[in-house]
Amino acid sequence: MQLAVDPRRADRERRYKPPPASSAPAEDLTTDYMNILGMVFSMCGLMMRLKWCAWTAVFCSSISFANSRVSDDTKQIVSSFMLSISAVVMSYLQNPAPMSPPWASLTS
Repeated sequence: MQLAVDPRRADRERRYKPPPASSAPAEDLTTDYMNILGMVFSMCGLMMRLKWCAWTAVFCSSISFANSRVSDDTKQIVSSFMLSISAVVMSYLQNPAPMSPPWASLTS
């Protein structure tokens, strides 16, 4: 069964107009957030000797590096990455035993 009347309202239609070229798209802050998270986890890994914090810092720094643009500050991204690598190295130099997950202590 077909409707005989078109339910769309012709007086409410508006043509699509693309936004003006002068308006800049919203800036993606994923790189900055992951950079800060990487530094925080690196410092936690170094200070508290938590291996999972150091590995999370490497993960966050990798995401920050992968999402960075050419215009971003490369010194800050590289220093964050090196800080996270040093957190992993230092945590394994102090205790070379394999990492146990943080929730392993809850079950025993």
